Amino acid sequence: MIRTLMVATALATLASPAFAETITVAPGEDAQDRLQEALILAEPGDEIVLDAGRFELTDGLSLDVDGVVLRGAGMNASVLDFSGQRGAGEGLLVTSDNVTLRDFAVENPQGDGIKSKGADDIVYSGIRVTWTNGPAATNGAYGIYPVESTRILIDGCEVSGASDAGIYVGQSSKITVRNSTARSNVAGIEIENSRKAIVELNYVTQNTGGILVFDLPGLPVKNGGEVLVRNNLVANNTTANFAPEGNIVASVRRGTGIMVMANDTVWVGRNMLYDNPTAPIMVIAYPLAFDDPEYNPYPREISVDWNIVDEGGTDPQFEGAEQLLAAFGGALPPVMWDGLEDPEMTTLMVHPDLAGWSVNLPKQGAGIEAARPGPLDAGAIGQPISIEGWGAPEALEARLP
Repeated sequence: MIRTLMVATALATLASPAFAETITVAPGEDAQDRLQEALILAEPGDEIVLDAGRFELTDGLSLDVDGVVLRGAGMNASVLDFSGQRGAGEGLLVTSDNVTLRDFAVENPQGDGIKSKGADDIVYSGIRVTWTNGPAATNGAYGIYPVESTRILIDGCEVSGASDAGIYVGQSSKITVRNSTARSNVAGIEIENSRKAIVELNYVTQNTGGILVFDLPGLPVKNGGEVLVRNNLVANNTTANFAPEGNIVASVRRGTGIMVMANDTVWVGRNMLYDNPTAPIMVIAYPLAFDDPEYNPYPREISVDWNIVDEGGTDPQFEGAEQLLAAFGGALPPVMWDGLEDPEMTTLMVHPDLAGWSVNLPKQGAGIEAARPGPLDAGAIGQPISIEGWGAPEALEARLP
């Protein structure tokens, strides 16, 4: 028994991160094979280091080993260049837990930039994903794309050119997105069908829509909510929508600042919103027909607290915009609600210093042609919500540089 215990202890020690290796990969000839081999052969606790330079890659990469760090010399120093990618997949796919990705760039992937699926306890830090040709429907859909995961930290990242969302987190929980820049995407940052998310201290600019909090039917995880959107700069989101036809974000109107669709318990406050000329803040129900008995299409318990906003909707992308502008004295109030609500729950609460208006649609699924615009009739902000347990846990903070 003693001998068995000693052998087991020795094996456990040998498998521990104390024996982790640092594997350095340089750009140059055969970089594709050398880097993918390092990702395949890595052991838990290993660190794969990307030297400075441009890695010219012809296929996507994948990582399926827990507890690995993949780091470069900086988001402008170590560049994974997928301009010559032959397949249509993502640049990097991660399907393992406790992974840290930091300090490198992904450029011009044929599909998504970095996708992590079912990858719990993941950290994205100092990552840049860019399509260098600028906004185009042929660009990949998502830049940074964690999905079906728990405990996600995205910090200090930059994404531009995504034909859907720059930073997208879907069907996940305990999420923090902060200190990041989303520029020239269709949606800057999107939290979709997820819960317990904190989106803060980001710069979201030159997108079609800035920050979207969506909940959609027909997905394995639905009825998202418990989302905090605070202390972000959301400005100049005036890029024409370049999403491929049929995509849900193809319906997002140019000039949308922060948009909440469906969801429950969302708090929007202390943001600075400038030059979002359709609506600085928009709260709506899911607008399409659906066949999902478990789905609630209405926004519930949405709090729009104090925010710094400019004059509001000066160039709304709606039918009848000229008449609306004339009715409201040249600019629509900054908070827009479609007027649809779950009769059993409070829909919208707005700070008294923020003006708003209601589209007053008659029913879920009705088009803008059925609008009966009028003043906003919303409740006052109530007690502060508790965000205990929201966001990424402190354990992930220790993995930041």
